Amino acid sequence: MNENTSVALRLPAPRPAQQSAAEYLRHGQTPFFRLPMADFERPGAGPYAGADAVLLGVPYDGGATYQPGARLAPYHVRRTSAFVQPFHPFHEIDVFGTLAAIDGGNVAIPPFDPEIVRHLVQTEVARVLAAGATPFLVGGDHSIVLPALRAIASRHGPVTVVHVDAHHDTSDGEVWGNDFHHGTPLRHALEEGLIERGQLHQIGIRASLGSADEAAFGLEYGARVYPMDEVVAHGVEGIAAEVRRAVGLRNVYLTFDVDAIDPAYAPGTGTPVPGGLSSREAIALLRGLAGINLIGMDLVEVAPSLDHADVTCHLAAHLLYEGLALAALRLA
Repeated sequence: MNENTSVALRLPAPRPAQQSAAEYLRHGQTPFFRLPMADFERPGAGPYAGADAVLLGVPYDGGATYQPGARLAPYHVRRTSAFVQPFHPFHEIDVFGTLAAIDGGNVAIPPFDPEIVRHLVQTEVARVLAAGATPFLVGGDHSIVLPALRAIASRHGPVTVVHVDAHHDTSDGEVWGNDFHHGTPLRHALEEGLIERGQLHQIGIRASLGSADEAAFGLEYGARVYPMDEVVAHGVEGIAAEVRRAVGLRNVYLTFDVDAIDPAYAPGTGTPVPGGLSSREAIALLRGLAGINLIGMDLVEVAPSLDHADVTCHLAAHLLYEGLALAALRLA
């Protein structure tokens, strides 16, 4: 091997980019946003080497307490995301030309063993982080945020969490007899010290509660709650600006439950709560977070069987795209 060959072998692989419409139509597969698939022949974190962002499907809804079906969301959001083009009209950036993003497939999980599910999700997110990429999880129900935050905090320490939801997700196991369901992940994350004190920002909260303790729990850890009435009074742009100021340069994990959106705009979810964000407001909220140091995101609780004309799935794909745009802005 001569010197020139050695140098050539050390050069990075070409950056992945969005497939053309013709390529996508020809092979007939459905990766997120027409992105390249990870190379699963590589061991460990190898499948994600060279990527800036990895989208992972988490087809699990064993933590749902009302209507299940979110386990099918990764498949349907992949299908609807093929419609999304690379150039962002608001940020004026080619998202997939700037951000090397790939589809990391689904976390292969048994649907009836939640403890193993948490272990596998945490392990896979850790592999994405070990490759130097930002994880984007597509659930699945909201219980998947706990193992994701465990992996994030193991690498970065306690982080800021921006939580967009109708619910506080600080419940406990008293009602359902299980302490690990989609209404409990942020209680565990706070108790385990995965979230920096005073850096849980909850936006769009409006659902009825099992008890007053559920709302009070986060406040004991300094959570800042922006209930839906406050969002209406100040506008999503004002709320986003306040969150940006509070977050500063901290590492931010964004967790977005689609039931934050009014069911008139997002009917495909298992725990709908009237009076939420419009689809326009949800997109404007994420655009208003431009400049944050996004180190991970999940989009959860889309239930395709309850959807109508793919309305919720299309919105979910666009919300993911907005998150990817936030990550791309850091590299621009």
